[in-house]
Amino acid sequence: MATTWDADEAKLSLTSGGRVAHGGSRAAKPVGPANSAGPRARRRLGPGPAIPFGLQIGPVLLVLTWVVGSALGWIDPRILSAPWTVIEAFVRLIEQGRLQDNFVTSATRALLGLGIGLLIGTILAVIAGLSRIGEALIDGPVQIKRAIPTLALIPLLILWFGIGESMKVTTIALAVIVPIYIHTHNALRSIDSRYVELAETLRMSQKDFILQVVLPGALPGFLLGLRFAVTLCWVSLVVVEQINATSGLGYMIDLARNYGQTDVILVGLVVYVLLGLVSDGLVRLLERRVLSWRRTLAN
Repeated sequence: MATTWDADEAKLSLTSGGRVAHGGSRAAKPVGPANSAGPRARRRLGPGPAIPFGLQIGPVLLVLTWVVGSALGWIDPRILSAPWTVIEAFVRLIEQGRLQDNFVTSATRALLGLGIGLLIGTILAVIAGLSRIGEALIDGPVQIKRAIPTLALIPLLILWFGIGESMKVTTIALAVIVPIYIHTHNALRSIDSRYVELAETLRMSQKDFILQVVLPGALPGFLLGLRFAVTLCWVSLVVVEQINATSGLGYMIDLARNYGQTDVILVGLVVYVLLGLVSDGLVRLLERRVLSWRRTLAN
């Protein structure tokens, strides 16, 4: 026979908040030392709020280190020219018109190669991402190209296109295609299948499906690939402009190397750095504007 204690014990229940309820009646006050301190404040696990001009702090510290090291004589000017010497060379090249002419030539090559690579890489990614036959025909050759450094193809490209502008633009385009294809294709294949099922339920046409489901879903991957593509664009440009070129920033740097003009070399490198930072910043800005609807760890 159950005792009175057993009956009372059966009526007791422990709630998830650590409160004891008796027989379905109202909950009693919290018990135990753990509850006496009150609710614990929520701890933020993310990286925290954004630091104003946080992306510029690293480059500024690097430049300050260069300035201080040159002023105190820690850096040999024969190895690395002082910042003020580089500024003098920068002004001199502008007055002579050499920097502007070489910059326009380099920018034209880079934009042509980047545009062609973006177009081809995106088309290949969409075809391979939406069709098994397309993937079978396209993905393998792209993966082979991914395993072969673009710069290793330069001797073959010289034999095919010569040493003119076609070879340089083609080299840049080949370097751009791979990151655009890889990231866009991966983003396409990562689209939630529930969206595809919803589109089928709504009987969407192939065109509407691509415009309203596929492209928005692949946009984050495309923009990530674009950041890598822009970087590879400038890297490839530096190399191709030092191969039998007669103009461009790379040609200016290579010519300065022959004459031991460290300051001119640094001017060219600084221009490349500025181009890389500005282009990457533009892609970041585009990403924030286009993907403002996303809630991620970064924001």
